[in-house]
Amino acid sequence: MENAVQEIVAKQVLTVAKAVEDKLDEEIHALDRLDLDDLEVLRERRLQQMKKMAEKRNRWISLGHGEYSEIQAEKDFFSVVKASDRVVCHFYRENWPCKVMDKHLSILAKQHIETRFVKINAEEAPYLAEKLRIVVLPTLALIKNAKVDNYLVGFDELGGTDEFNTEELEERLAKADVIIFEGESSKFLSKSKAQAQSNKSVRQSSNPDSSDSE
Repeated sequence: MENAVQEIVAKQVLTVAKAVEDKLDEEIHALDRLDLDDLEVLRERRLQQMKKMAEKRNRWISLGHGEYSEIQAEKDFFSVVKASDRVVCHFYRENWPCKVMDKHLSILAKQHIETRFVKINAEEAPYLAEKLRIVVLPTLALIKNAKVDNYLVGFDELGGTDEFNTEELEERLAKADVIIFEGESSKFLSKSKAQAQSNKSVRQSSNPDSSDSE
């Protein structure tokens, strides 16, 4: 059974590799067909894209992106969420679980400058807590285009423990489309491989008489 699964996985890997190779060949052939004028057009287009990205980055930084900051006054919440397309707002109180969440959000704020990361003391923001139905702390309000689109409540979606890692939180935020996250990071891949190896070891130890031929 295990051999069959490995064979299927191997075939899938080869299929993906072939598709990637074909795509690269296609792009190389397309480049070969370009003349100098075409290359100049592409270069100019790329420069314009880089310029727009730099302008966007500067705007994000001016709004407080790139750092994890606290909203001091309840009324300021509304101006913050209206100014940025994507906002992660941590409703917290002074307890250990919220401090754990603070640690991970501080890291992600620096890695995902496209999103504004903020926190607000729920006990000092009773109107917001009631309006947004904040009960369990920590709760992350995931906000897009000035509207709360999703919530992450406590640690239930992060393994139910405060020992989750930053990448697990990053993946959850990416699923909510509140951060831009393309593909799997090397950390995710390493973790997946380690988990697969661990599962294999458990199976082998639970059935010492098993072999690949079975």
